[in-house]
Amino acid sequence: MQIASPARRRLARLAQGVRTASERHWRLVAIAMLGLLHLAVVRGTEDGWARALLLAHFGLALLWQPLLSAEQRISAAQAAAIGLGAAAVTFWLDWWLLVFWIVVLAGLVGGKVFLHRARWERRWHLLVLVYLLALLAVVVLPEIAPGRAISREVRSAAELGLPLLFVPLALIPADREGEEAPQVIDFFYSVFLMLALGTIVLGSFALMTLRRLAYLEALTATVFAVAGTILLLAFVWNPRAGSGGLALIFSRYLFSIGVPIERWLHFLSELSRVEERPVRFLAEAVAGLARIPWIAGARWQAGGEGGEAGEVSEHRLDYADAHLSLALYSRHRVGPALAWHLQLLGRLLSEFYRAKLREQALREASYLQAVHETGARLTHDVRNLLQSLGTLCAMAEKEPESPQLLALVRRQLPAIAERLAATLEKLRAPARDDGSAIDAREWWQGLQRRYQAQGLAFDTGAIAPDARVPQALFDSAAENLIANALAKRAREPGIAVRVAFAADPAPTLRVCDDGSAIAPEVAQALFRAPIASTSGLGIGLYQTAKLADANGYALALAANREGEVCFELAPAGTQGSTPAAIMRP
Repeated sequence: MQIASPARRRLARLAQGVRTASERHWRLVAIAMLGLLHLAVVRGTEDGWARALLLAHFGLALLWQPLLSAEQRISAAQAAAIGLGAAAVTFWLDWWLLVFWIVVLAGLVGGKVFLHRARWERRWHLLVLVYLLALLAVVVLPEIAPGRAISREVRSAAELGLPLLFVPLALIPADREGEEAPQVIDFFYSVFLMLALGTIVLGSFALMTLRRLAYLEALTATVFAVAGTILLLAFVWNPRAGSGGLALIFSRYLFSIGVPIERWLHFLSELSRVEERPVRFLAEAVAGLARIPWIAGARWQAGGEGGEAGEVSEHRLDYADAHLSLALYSRHRVGPALAWHLQLLGRLLSEFYRAKLREQALREASYLQAVHETGARLTHDVRNLLQSLGTLCAMAEKEPESPQLLALVRRQLPAIAERLAATLEKLRAPARDDGSAIDAREWWQGLQRRYQAQGLAFDTGAIAPDARVPQALFDSAAENLIANALAKRAREPGIAVRVAFAADPAPTLRVCDDGSAIAPEVAQALFRAPIASTSGLGIGLYQTAKLADANGYALALAANREGEVCFELAPAGTQGSTPAAIMRP
């Protein structure tokens, strides 16, 4: 590696020398081109040698020009244009043709001035531009200006002095730019500079004719007028007062290409609002694309579906992502700005289509969730009914001939049958949940009768005469809370379970036990999500909490400590307002 490093440095220096020599070679070609142009202008358009010099100048200009690369093969049309230029030099050479040609050269050089960031390269092109403008203003234009515009002494000084600029042009050092750097021009600045020079030339002659001004006065007035107009346009283009100016308007026009983005977004949002089906939305949106004036037609493929709208043309642009494949057909050839705009339209359409897909997935998930929640709630209702039937069966096996058992069965079987019928009705029409209310005292007495054989302690608080409770909610809450408390008593024998109810002023149900506290991680997740547990604790309370929220109630863990674990169902915002006399442990 130590031996190869000096060799690489020598090769790098050699390559740098070759690039510098190549750059200086093209500069010498440009200087020779300018020298031939100067000799032809000095000799005049009537001189035969001037035509020959201009032909040679034209040949060097073809070698120097940045429009076509040296390796490119010219087409028949380009050859015809070159031949027409040579014929114009040979047969129709006059001062106006020289003015036009110098303006074109100034535009090409000026277009390169704004592109080069290298300091010496930019100065070299700027010096060439100064020479062309001086040649145009001092030598060429006075030949066609009305009257004697420039004295013979000034013209002679220009003819002899302007070539002195070739010396610094040859001595300016070449910057370290690679030989492969593309020789390009800024088309916008080139056209702008040519138009400005044309305005100065024609404006000067117009002032000389209309105002009877001398050449230098007319030229100076025109230059200042054009400069003031450019300064005004620059201020309007990018004002300093905070507004966007013409630059913002022009940028929005380029980005919209005749169809503002906000109008397309408004169309997509309106279509998204009225059309829920993703495929139908996509078909209508593509049909809207085909109605844009500069789009002939479009084809799309998404989710195994496809369609087309409008006509097919030879100018096609494709947009594709993971969800949408879109082919747009333009009426004209697609340029870079229009291609970018079409890609943007396709991206917006794809984003809206994906949003419709997500909406459809959410609707399906919501439907499945509703089915799941309905099934889970009814499953718990059926489970509670089975527990009631199991209790009756256990009592029948223990005391088959007991009169108390027969009386209990007579009271419980109609209630169980009624609740089972209501459960089946919910299963058949789950949307018909009217949340019917029942008299609070009647509901509380029925609950005590159902669980009178379970060894529960019932505390009755104040119940207003006209108090009513949502039967489905309070049945679900009472059955789940009592079932969980009984399961806990089976794990922890000897604990007492109390059920308290009051309905003055608001219906409140509380189920307490004096067993162990619920684990903090379980208590934190209660009522928020289903919880896996050997006792079933969690899923029933989760469904009951959602049902309570739908009815304006709240199910909460009112107390959770050793010897006191209480669950409370009360209207939302009133937890803890039940009289303490019936809620003591």
